[in-house]
Amino acid sequence: MAAAAVVAPQAEASESWYLALLGFAEHFRTSSPPKIRLCVHCLQAVFQFKPPQRIEARTHLQLGSVLYHHTKNSELARQHLEKAWLISQQIPQFEDVKFEAASLLSELYCQENSVDAAKPLLRKAIQISQQTPYWHCRLLFQLAQLHTLEKDLVSACDLLGVGAEYARVVGSEYTSVLKCRALFLLSKGMLLLMERKLQEVHPLLTLCGQIVENWQGNPIQKESLRVFFLVLQVTHYLDAGQVKSVKPCLKQLQQCIQTISTLHDDEILPSNPADLFHWLPKEHMCVLVYLVTVMHSMQAGYLEKAQKYTDKALMQLEKLKMLDSSPILSSFQVILLEHIIMCRLVTGHKATALQEISQVCQLCQQSPRLFSNHAAQLHTLLGLYCISVNCMDNAEAQFTTALRTVSSQLTTHQELWTFIVTNLASVYIREGNRHQELYSLLERINPDHNFPVSSHCLRAAAFYIRGLFSFFQGRYNEAKRFLRETLKMSNAEDLNRLTACSLVLLGHIFYVLGNHRESNNMVVPAMQLASKIPDMSVQLWSSALLRDLNKACGNTIDAHEAAQMHQNFSQQLLQDHIEACSLPEHNLTTWTDGSPPVQFQAQNGPTTSLASLL
Repeated sequence: MAAAAVVAPQAEASESWYLALLGFAEHFRTSSPPKIRLCVHCLQAVFQFKPPQRIEARTHLQLGSVLYHHTKNSELARQHLEKAWLISQQIPQFEDVKFEAASLLSELYCQENSVDAAKPLLRKAIQISQQTPYWHCRLLFQLAQLHTLEKDLVSACDLLGVGAEYARVVGSEYTSVLKCRALFLLSKGMLLLMERKLQEVHPLLTLCGQIVENWQGNPIQKESLRVFFLVLQVTHYLDAGQVKSVKPCLKQLQQCIQTISTLHDDEILPSNPADLFHWLPKEHMCVLVYLVTVMHSMQAGYLEKAQKYTDKALMQLEKLKMLDSSPILSSFQVILLEHIIMCRLVTGHKATALQEISQVCQLCQQSPRLFSNHAAQLHTLLGLYCISVNCMDNAEAQFTTALRTVSSQLTTHQELWTFIVTNLASVYIREGNRHQELYSLLERINPDHNFPVSSHCLRAAAFYIRGLFSFFQGRYNEAKRFLRETLKMSNAEDLNRLTACSLVLLGHIFYVLGNHRESNNMVVPAMQLASKIPDMSVQLWSSALLRDLNKACGNTIDAHEAAQMHQNFSQQLLQDHIEACSLPEHNLTTWTDGSPPVQFQAQNGPTTSLASLL
């Protein structure tokens, strides 16, 4: 019966009235549609017979479970679960009912925002469950998850460490618990990645890899553990901005998920309760692999590939969400949309990007926790959109809001903070009159000295911003030094978009200096690379430079061809610009406080210009 089985143990089935009422309750619960009211009536009738403690405790658990999972009567569910927990503690060898009640009750407390009641309950259940490996491990995971949701990653890591050591000690007696050790260690590795404790992550992942390979279990569970391990490895590389280095791991991960998709859960039935531990259902893992593939494609600048995998992932998510209300699916959806929005802005589809930003807002309105976790990202995306439509004041306001939002969580959001500061610096550079603020920002993201994160990609971007600033200041030799450093780092890890941006800016510098040949050597590959991405802004910039270069060199035909390309790009961007600024969602650019606005008022038309793009 949901989490608590309706079928009674043999020792409790001696009373015919009890067995009959359970049978009726299960029949009503599994009817189509379920008849929950009648199911509850049957279970409540058990108490009329003044049953012994074991039956009383189990019935309270069953009632609490049915009410919790199938109704909104959380108060009555809580009363039954509290009684089940209280009575079951007085009964020896009654572990399943005792710990199921504790687990469900703590879930309900959290749902009611009574976390302070859930913690001591779980701690007590953990303390008395040490002789029951399955429940001890499950309760440790549950308390660690609770601390994680509260962003207390230190306590969560400590608990996972306790679980890993417990699994190691009892593993010789209960072989299946060794799988739990791998899950504890992998979960701890995930939290260490979130905390950016990268020096601790590497040895832990090495140990996890050995445990996963040596663990002898059924194929689907082994592959599931391997997916968990490889997802962490891929994420570790992507956090470090190492797009090229991650490719072998990503390929293994994609092969692994293909293997899992060919295996059927019902082919291999677990013989031990501890084998029931899964970190994610198979369908969720498939979406996650799509997601990390999208993240890789975005960093590398393979935007068409990012689009393809995003479409596949979102299609699968829609199917899953019709049957599954798991919050993690909404998180996956928001992260996918965040990445594809950046992709749209680069490829010149601002109107679509703005509508997808609005979609993220709507998803976050449905979940306070989702909004709390993604508010900074939302404002960052709006800042990027504002840059794309040349609303620099709004862009500054959005990035400033994002920095304010993320400042309290710098431990786990250092990369996001650095990304925001880098883009805010680009706004100040374009505005041209914010020198004091700009110098302060550039000092905080100095790639030559005390750079705040270990990300190769972000450090390369910081060199580019330095080069851009030096270019606007007319310090061309300094600009070339910074941009060559960007190129060296970008080429080392296949960061195609940064490579294209650096090449076109170097081409512009050489053009200003009158070195037309060297300028052409930079702009032509920039144009080719931008076309492959495709990056509309770099193509617009490159075509303008090619037009002017060919004019200067007397290549009339080539100059005309480049001018036509520039005109085509300009028209595409202008039409998209007008469409985006005319959307009611454009009013989101002024939102800098509180929850996302629910409704938008349509504007009469665009209020910005394309001057900076042309």
